[in-house]
Amino acid sequence: MRTVLGTLIYILVFTTLLGQTKEARLEISHLEGDFYIYTTYNTYKGTSVPANGMYVVTNDGVVMFDTPWDTTQFQPLLDSIKLKHDKNVVMSIATHWHSDKTAGLDYYRKKGIKTYTTTLTDKLSKVNKMNRAEYLIEKDTTFNVGQYSFETYYPGEGHTIDNIVVSFNKERILYGGCLIKGAEAEDLGNLEDGNIKEYEATLKKVHQRYPKPMYIIPAHSDWKNINSLKHSIKMARDLKKKE
Repeated sequence: MRTVLGTLIYILVFTTLLGQTKEARLEISHLEGDFYIYTTYNTYKGTSVPANGMYVVTNDGVVMFDTPWDTTQFQPLLDSIKLKHDKNVVMSIATHWHSDKTAGLDYYRKKGIKTYTTTLTDKLSKVNKMNRAEYLIEKDTTFNVGQYSFETYYPGEGHTIDNIVVSFNKERILYGGCLIKGAEAEDLGNLEDGNIKEYEATLKKVHQRYPKPMYIIPAHSDWKNINSLKHSIKMARDLKKKE
């Protein structure tokens, strides 16, 4: 009887944990040092798709890159960061105008967090009725927050006409957002607002500027394979040939 009861309890606990895993809506993974990747999910063409963002913990607070795609996770992400690091988010930068990057800008602005996009992203966000940032980046800019320095870089049109990347040059961490696809990706994803003709040239500019990153963070794929940028360049080249 005890054996049967124990087995039933084990099945119940395992099933509960499995259910929790399937229902996870926010995941935070350690990249290295003070750098973390956060992942939320949304549905695209009937399929659940992960969306990666990144944050870095500095002496002056946490800097977040992009916002959760899942609108229910704006506050849970802030709460998780506070609980994990005892720090508040002080800045959020969105890398292009699509909702998987900008959805939380208005929410975070109302929380007193400084929100940023480029002027081009702001223009497109306004036209497409997306959330807009409080502060605008007019050109490629280097930010210094606490002990860290990073730069925003606009390489040209690709996934969208406004997509930027972010680089921590000293740490050799390149945050590619939706411009860069994973090393296992089969295509370049949503190109409804993109530029197929310029995509390859844009990615090559990124590669030339940041030739040897230790980490490359794409928006919708695993970041553990460093070949994501090279693979994206190949896919962009192949796609242009078909045009």
